[in-house]
Amino acid sequence: MLKRLLTAAALTAAASAAYADGHATDMNFALDWKFEGPSAPYFAAIDNGYFGDAGLNVEISAGQGSLDAIPKVATGAFPIGFADINSLVKFLDQNPGAPVTAVMMVYDKPPFAVVGRKSLGIETPKDLEGKVLGAPPPDGAWAQFPAFATANDLDMDAITVEPVGFPTREPMLAEGNVDAITGFSFSSYLNLVRIGVPEDDISTLLMADYGLELYGNAIIVNTDFAAENGEMVTGFLTAVAQGWASAIADPEAAVASLIERNPAADAALETRRLQLSIDANVATDYAMENGIGGIDDARMLRAIEQLKETYEFQNAPDPAAYFDASFLPAADARMLK
Repeated sequence: MLKRLLTAAALTAAASAAYADGHATDMNFALDWKFEGPSAPYFAAIDNGYFGDAGLNVEISAGQGSLDAIPKVATGAFPIGFADINSLVKFLDQNPGAPVTAVMMVYDKPPFAVVGRKSLGIETPKDLEGKVLGAPPPDGAWAQFPAFATANDLDMDAITVEPVGFPTREPMLAEGNVDAITGFSFSSYLNLVRIGVPEDDISTLLMADYGLELYGNAIIVNTDFAAENGEMVTGFLTAVAQGWASAIADPEAAVASLIERNPAADAALETRRLQLSIDANVATDYAMENGIGGIDDARMLRAIEQLKETYEFQNAPDPAAYFDASFLPAADARMLK
């Protein structure tokens, strides 16, 4: 705990001094996953000068999954990150008072999905009954499957769940060893395409379109850092909104910024992955009308109720601990078009 506090204090002091002097402040940003299409807007925000306009020199680090950024930010190793808000809710329940909260919703619809093949009989949620579902135990989509099953009146006893690894998930579906898998919609879909599954044979059941009220990934901050650097956090969020707006306007240009950091990536594939995330997760009706970043309080309460179907809270849920909208820029600075 002492190490965490000292680290956060050092980050805060250094950042505040640089910001006050009018120099660009170094800020490390922890992603949830690899440098793929959906991370392109953040690199576009660097290359287009949006972070620079906010007085920030941002360094982006790849992650290893939905949970990865949360402890990094909570311990002060990173002042800001990108993570699944549902995982954050559980983390804060298990670590009450930990200095981390969400400040900007990015995936207004989470990418949690069941992805199947039509040739194997999967086109609707009910089709999963009597079939084999491949699910990696740590997968974020699998964690929400019981709530998805409840919303669609599925008989869980009629579904054979096969634990699979992340690297083998799509190949097993391609080979017909399972009938469907859980995963992120934009990742599993394109992974299947890349290994030769015909696109017209792939069925993507986005859980948010089938009764799931949950939110998805959000920008999270260390609250000790944010308390001392509120203007800096707002500047960061403003640049993020601009990065997403520019990516929506020109996905290929955003992916070009990504490819500079990940030359081994397939530009065409990652442009498609970015576009899938825009269409299904980011540029929702709510975000297009209200601007990226905010949440609906009533929906958040319903989301917490759905989380209770898959997670037993140790403490009374506190929505105010999970999302703080006070650092968001004005709505007109967050519009996506």
